Amino acid sequence: MLYKPSICTVSLGRSSAGHTLEHKLDMASKYGFQAIELFFEDLLDLANTIPGGDPVSNQLAAAAIIRQLCDDRKLSILCLQPFMHYEGLVDRDLHQKRLEDAKFWVRLAHILGTDLILLPSSFLSPSEVSPDMDVIVRDMVEIAEIGLGASPVIRFAYEALCWGTRVDTWEGSWEVVQRVDRPNFGLCLDTFNVAGRVYADPSVSSGRTENCDEATEASLRGMMASVDPTKLFLVQMADAEKLAGPLDSSHPFYHPEQPPRMSWSRNARLFYGESHHGGYLPVKRILEVIIRDIGYQGWLSFEVFNRVLLERDERIPETMARRAAQSWKSMERELAFERSRVRYKAQALL
Repeated sequence: MLYKPSICTVSLGRSSAGHTLEHKLDMASKYGFQAIELFFEDLLDLANTIPGGDPVSNQLAAAAIIRQLCDDRKLSILCLQPFMHYEGLVDRDLHQKRLEDAKFWVRLAHILGTDLILLPSSFLSPSEVSPDMDVIVRDMVEIAEIGLGASPVIRFAYEALCWGTRVDTWEGSWEVVQRVDRPNFGLCLDTFNVAGRVYADPSVSSGRTENCDEATEASLRGMMASVDPTKLFLVQMADAEKLAGPLDSSHPFYHPEQPPRMSWSRNARLFYGESHHGGYLPVKRILEVIIRDIGYQGWLSFEVFNRVLLERDERIPETMARRAAQSWKSMERELAFERSRVRYKAQALL
């Protein structure tokens, strides 16, 4: 199959709301997903149930349990994520600690049987993250070299969060990937984060940036012209709600310590094609560029954060898995996945 469905474990319910990883994996398997992105909080939640032992040994044991749970359900582990707040740290002692953390994550990845770790751009305060792109690039070279030195090699996918402190556009993340110039260091493109910066602005009543359509098309033309599909390690998909009013201090999603885009992301992401839930981002257009113009082939993974995931209703994991499966069917139909698979199989016979 040219395109295979994956879903992030966090998109099936939060562990803090009592949604166990085993139940979420059951639902992912039941609704036809072939892989999961393992959200680190789910590994920690399982590790905390293991009696005795220290945190390190319990996390390693949890990774082994998770791999077996996935093997039993014929689920691949696409990646471990998110390795947060790494690049450009002003506190260089903290930088060294994060490098040690990265080495531990490599051990976890090996046990899990995945070769990919996701690096989202940092959203620490500007006082904590250097504005010097040379520093950021050097930091990424260091972590890439850790992955290159591992056996088997571990890859890193760098993702620009649309509220990131120094890198908040796909263009910025792609520049870093090109400058790092290591075979195991590539790009993650997330439809929400691409559209969330160039097209959407939840802090204004329209929910859109000025000249959003023209700006989005200009950005996508740049994506077509520059992104190398062999350096595109992960594609994540999410839409988001058009809010009834601007996300300002009077909005229920407002959080004084979060940028509006972050608060919006945490509360209001949706699956592809869920216009009936208020979805309005140009997700289809972005995916068309990634699939048809860039020529990406491989896993397509749903990463949806939403306030409902914190509800303690035990039906949440199945509800979200069912919604994701319906979304995948819509994508197959609207993006002509079936025809893509036929072309791929025909080419393979040449």
